[in-house]
Amino acid sequence: MREVLIRGADVVVTMDGARREPKGADVLIRGGAIAAVGEALTTTGEVVAAKGCVVTPGLINTHHHLYQTMTRAVPGGQDALLFGWLKTLYPIWARMGPEEIHVSALTGLAELALSGCTLSSDHLYLFPKGARLDDTIAAADEIGLRFHPTRGAMSIGESAGGLPPDSLVEREAAILTDCIRVIDAHHDPRPGAMVRVGVAPCSPFSVSRELMRDAAHLARDKGVMLHTHLAENAEDIAYSLEKFGCRPGQYAEDLGWIGEDVWHAHCVQLSREEIALFARTRTGVAHCPCSNCRLGSGIAPVRAMRDAGVPVALGVDGSASNDAGNLIAEARQALLLQRVQNGAEAMGVREALEIATLGGAQVLGRPELGSLEPGKRADIAVWDVTGLEAAGAWDPVAALLLSGPIRVKHLFVEGNQVVADGQITTLDLPRVIERHNRLARKLAL
Repeated sequence: MREVLIRGADVVVTMDGARREPKGADVLIRGGAIAAVGEALTTTGEVVAAKGCVVTPGLINTHHHLYQTMTRAVPGGQDALLFGWLKTLYPIWARMGPEEIHVSALTGLAELALSGCTLSSDHLYLFPKGARLDDTIAAADEIGLRFHPTRGAMSIGESAGGLPPDSLVEREAAILTDCIRVIDAHHDPRPGAMVRVGVAPCSPFSVSRELMRDAAHLARDKGVMLHTHLAENAEDIAYSLEKFGCRPGQYAEDLGWIGEDVWHAHCVQLSREEIALFARTRTGVAHCPCSNCRLGSGIAPVRAMRDAGVPVALGVDGSASNDAGNLIAEARQALLLQRVQNGAEAMGVREALEIATLGGAQVLGRPELGSLEPGKRADIAVWDVTGLEAAGAWDPVAALLLSGPIRVKHLFVEGNQVVADGQITTLDLPRVIERHNRLARKLAL
């Protein structure tokens, strides 16, 4: 059985129940799992030197739109609120196809891996020119990241009063049929699974009430999780009040979209009552601070949510609204925004790092991930703190969020090394970037 020993880290941030941070410690990987964390461990296998490094659990990204990596910094969408931004981008996304979906996923996942991410979700809700969820699953398999893609959908186009162009919407019966297909083909419910599939109608303003309800029934019949956007900004709240006669939280509750098997993206505008509802039902939230800033959506009430007991994780959101896909930078932004809103003592570095690791594992229903303990899966990030960014840092763990680095040195997923010495090991990344940029230039014509 293959072994890897990460030896002599300055600090190992275990995120275990006691939140231990042993110094000068080793982490032993055996057969894709963590075998031991301690000092002076031995192995007959590979040794990875970690002197001058901080070792953390792999970071977990709970909300993304990987296809958007091909449409960063698009003119006309740079200074718009959510609905205006969508109206600008929808016609561009409609010109994408299977190759664009696949290559943008490769690029986006590589960017995440270099920022310490070992598990990413993805919310793909448009399928132009024959694109399928399978295109992104193939990309994750190629790069070697753990993946939780969700089969999204839009069914209400412009002609029916929706936001997306009619060319991007699907028949609801076809949506449900394809959800069944991708779950049957790819979903793995076992602990340590590399791929799990979720069901994810895009948002309450792009699908019908019937599809939201039917999707919840289908997901629970199949034993998979549910995901959508909710309460992202003031426009979102106004739409819900006008169209449904209630706030988003009530809409979600009425249609069965609450519970431990549900997580909602954004939730910037949740009321006190909605926070209590989510806490009571253990409904998860993917907090996307950079995207919320970029689109002017506001600051999500993360402090209030966590204090109430709502499971909160991080998401980078799509790279057309972030426009980066760096998860350690997202953790820093989450920390800073809670301090802006609630004061300098509102959130500490270690709590923000907990949200990025254990929080993601909890929201995605992965108790075998999120901490460095014997028996957990070997998803591990190794950060070099000897460089310029952390020079002079007294607390190297705090330096990860307060100063840097923002790029990982080594990354292991299921014990396999995906990043070595700051380079992706599983892809010819320069070639992927060249292909990605060529396709993006064609979209811009």
